[in-house]
Amino acid sequence: MSNQQSMEKRWAIISLASVPLIMTLGNSMLIPILPVMEEKLDITKLQSSYIITVYSVVAIICIPIAGYLSDRYGRKKVLVPALIVTGIGGLIAGLAAWKMDDAFVVILMGRILQGIGASGAMPIVFPLVGDMFRRHDEASSTLGIIETSNTIGKVLSPILGAGLTAVIWFLPFFSIPVFCTISVLMIIFLIKNKGNNEEEPMPFKEYWELIKGVFREHKRWLIAIFFIGAILMFILFGFLFYLSSILEDKFDYEGIKKGLLLAIPLLALSIASYVTGKKIDDRLKLMKWITFIGIVLAGCSVAVISFMDHFIYLIIIFLICGVGIGMALPCMDSLITESLDKTVRGAVTSIYSSMRFIGVAAGPPVIALLMDKNIFWMVSLLTIFALGAGFLAFRNIDPEEE
Repeated sequence: MSNQQSMEKRWAIISLASVPLIMTLGNSMLIPILPVMEEKLDITKLQSSYIITVYSVVAIICIPIAGYLSDRYGRKKVLVPALIVTGIGGLIAGLAAWKMDDAFVVILMGRILQGIGASGAMPIVFPLVGDMFRRHDEASSTLGIIETSNTIGKVLSPILGAGLTAVIWFLPFFSIPVFCTISVLMIIFLIKNKGNNEEEPMPFKEYWELIKGVFREHKRWLIAIFFIGAILMFILFGFLFYLSSILEDKFDYEGIKKGLLLAIPLLALSIASYVTGKKIDDRLKLMKWITFIGIVLAGCSVAVISFMDHFIYLIIIFLICGVGIGMALPCMDSLITESLDKTVRGAVTSIYSSMRFIGVAAGPPVIALLMDKNIFWMVSLLTIFALGAGFLAFRNIDPEEE
């Protein structure tokens, strides 16, 4: 491969990695400023939670539609408009917060637009990687980078959100269109691959039959991966919510200090995702066992949360949990993108992304409810979920046999 081709490929990977980074920042960055919004907008805690919830709920609903459109018309034809819509949503929310006296409803409308945009952005990246990189080792490595970028967004979110809010409280809204513009320009000019949009669009009936055929042939391990993805995101965001609350309420860590502490285990997750993506190549059996071992690590960590009441202990436990989840995620991404035909990749990865969004949306409120009770119930639920995910990985993930 020539130096020019190598450079083009490197910039294409950076362009792809910008999408999950922006999508994660677009939601998680607002969490630190919710108390400020409650004061500035004169709204309740329940109303402020809607600003986060509507984004995820709309994305869950729209993701399968975006996946179908990307399979039918091409990845970039969905990805670029989705990023533009995300930017417009952030701009509407920012202008409302800046100029309007009663801005809450308009901010929600902006967030709904952001959720619609997110549905056609992050989930499209996975199949686009499969389209662009024919060699399995390159695809696996790139998917590891994509997951790493997603996690880096989680690492940066509390720090960046708190920093921007310290300047102007609604500045995080305005940062989204800036980030989206940069990503759109990179994707337009740096990603040469056009996916499958040069082919004649497949009739919906034929496409639907293809989807059903895929699930008939691969349903055992596909459905297992869908549920494992949801469970791991539930554990990750539930544990993250718990740790964030404990650090502030019990140990008095707030703002950027708390963000930096939360960033330590999330950084471990990022490194685990990157290294795993580099090492798995196209070895499907290895992907299965790394996924299983990662789930076991995550499960063991959540099972011992209550053994010691010290913030350093909790950070270490969350670090181990993050490493386990970081090991599993790129393996599941690769299993889907490398085992399925590109004509249905968008739809299948979209269902997978929807399941992950369900875990993201459900984790914090469920853990918040359980935190009001004995910690035994929270630990038991997370451990049972991890055991279930481990069982699914051990028994059902075996695509080579099919």
